[in-house]
Amino acid sequence: MKIAIFTDTFTPQVNGVAKTLDRFTQYLQKQNISYSVFAPQHTAEDNFVTNVNKIKSIPLKLLYPECRFAFPNPRFIKKELFQFQPDIIHVATPFNMGLCGMYYAKKLNIPLVGSYHTDFDAYLQYYKIEFFSNMLWNYLKWFHSSLQKTFVPSFETMHQLQKKGFQDLYLWSRGVDCNLFHPHYNQNVFRKKYNITSPYILSYVGRLAPEKDIETLLALIQKTTKERKNDVHWLIVGDGPLADEVKDTITENVTFTGYLKGEELAEAYACSDVMVFPSATETFGNVVLESLACGTPVIGANAGGVKSIITHETTGFLCKPKQTDSFLSSIYTLLDQKEKREYMGQQGRSYALTKSWDEIFNDLLMHYDDVIQNRKAEMLA
Repeated sequence: MKIAIFTDTFTPQVNGVAKTLDRFTQYLQKQNISYSVFAPQHTAEDNFVTNVNKIKSIPLKLLYPECRFAFPNPRFIKKELFQFQPDIIHVATPFNMGLCGMYYAKKLNIPLVGSYHTDFDAYLQYYKIEFFSNMLWNYLKWFHSSLQKTFVPSFETMHQLQKKGFQDLYLWSRGVDCNLFHPHYNQNVFRKKYNITSPYILSYVGRLAPEKDIETLLALIQKTTKERKNDVHWLIVGDGPLADEVKDTITENVTFTGYLKGEELAEAYACSDVMVFPSATETFGNVVLESLACGTPVIGANAGGVKSIITHETTGFLCKPKQTDSFLSSIYTLLDQKEKREYMGQQGRSYALTKSWDEIFNDLLMHYDDVIQNRKAEMLA
């Protein structure tokens, strides 16, 4: 099987879509399955990545500042596809690169599938451009109607799209590397590295952007600093358009690490006592599963994909979005009840161990094969 992937975001960018696709291509490489990625160029250096065709691009300021707006070269892409001869095209995003993949799938009669990763309704609300909603949903329905299958990361996202009239939806969940994300990192070494002496570490991992409900996060940091100043230290792992504002607002009891990856990221999860994640816009919530794999319970918003990962009062707490008091109560419950915190950490780790990337990707390949075989049957009919 040969797979062509068209996406508007890819490594080295740091977001859920890019990380998932990077993990998928690593799996394909391990399985000796041929693939070719078409993605925007991020830096001059990433032009030379094996099996990845980088397209000239500029930053996409609207909706998702870390995405790139690509300028596909039709002659180059057509030439690459003719040489590669893919059995299937997967469009991972609905912007320029996704449209490009759709166009060539139709033009060259290649089976076409895609995935849906972003809660656009919530994004429009947070960026205060709700007037754009009807136009955007009409476009998204048109885009996905051309796909033989659309893969979604959670049942919550599937139900949302079904209500909008989307069809041919299939679950493509997410996994976690439990060999990398585990509880056994050295907390003393970690605390020394970041000069943290407070008894408890509360962490937030993710983009510092409006759609992550940074407003609620700031309120929680300010309240815990006021009420438990000597007990609590916050660890903010991430970056984004609100980074400067957050740093200006919060000046004590907090450490900003910027983006972390690999063992440094896993260490940050594992050495935290609780991870707090107020975002209500997640179609899945990779960081939540990573935290659970590290044995760190999560207090998250009872919305979107997050509520399908956290089991309330077993692996963490689910709180009504934007309800600061609910989040605060859950934080203090876990800080004050060591046995409960440790129990939730153990349960979270056990749950994460059931989420194998290999099984998830193998299931996706079975869907690919089904689409390819259906196309062959149609051509023979």
